[in-house]
Amino acid sequence: MIKTVIRTAGDMVMVFDENGEQIPEFQGYYEDVKDKVLTGAAAGSVFNHWFGRSLDPDTVTAEVW
Repeated sequence: MIKTVIRTAGDMVMVFDENGEQIPEFQGYYEDVKDKVLTGAAAGSVFNHWFGRSLDPDTVTAEVW
């Protein structure tokens, strides 16, 4: 199950399950995996933007992600 989704400034997407393990089939360039991630995400999934030089990602809604 998708727990955490992070979109980086380079438009790469990292996806983690509830144990903090990466889920490779949902990772890649944003445009390539966007629909797959949004379809596979559960109601409790957390979406993040990690742009710039921030030490922590910013939590956003799935609609903004």
